[in-house]
Amino acid sequence: MFRGNHPTRVDEKGRLKVPAEFKRVIDEKYAQRFYITSLDGNVAQIYPFEEWERIEQKLASLSTFNPTKKKFLNRVNYYGQVVEMDGQGRLLVPQILRESAQIRGEVAVLGNLTYLEVRNLEAFGKEIKEQAFTDEDIKTLDELGI
Repeated sequence: MFRGNHPTRVDEKGRLKVPAEFKRVIDEKYAQRFYITSLDGNVAQIYPFEEWERIEQKLASLSTFNPTKKKFLNRVNYYGQVVEMDGQGRLLVPQILRESAQIRGEVAVLGNLTYLEVRNLEAFGKEIKEQAFTDEDIKTLDELGI
C-alpha cells in the first residue's frame, strides 16, 4: 500500500524521481510499468499498470453506452500515457498533464493505497489550508465505519 506524503522534484525534462519509500513498495509488489493520468488536469495519478488493469477490467464489463464510463475514459485517455520507470527510478509525466497541473520543480507525492498522486506542492498546501475537514466529513467517515 502507498501511504504518506513524500515531496520530491520533477526535473526540467519532466521526470519525477519516485521517492524511496514508494520505490520500495513498487519493487516489492509491482513491475516497472505505469499508467499516468488525471481526471481533472490538476492532479497526476500514477497507477502501477497491474492496478490500472483492474480498473480497465471493471470498465470493460460496463455497457459501451454508459455515459459516465465514456466521460471517465475520455478524461483518463486525454491525460494518460503508459510509461516505464527508468534505471534511476524516474517516471516521465506526460507533457499535457505537466502543463495542466503545473507539475514542475517541487511536488507533493501522496500515497493513495493503490496509486500515487502528484500535485504542485505550493497549490496543494494552499488547498489543504482552504478546505477544512468538517464535522460532516467526520460523520461520513463514521458512517463508513472508519
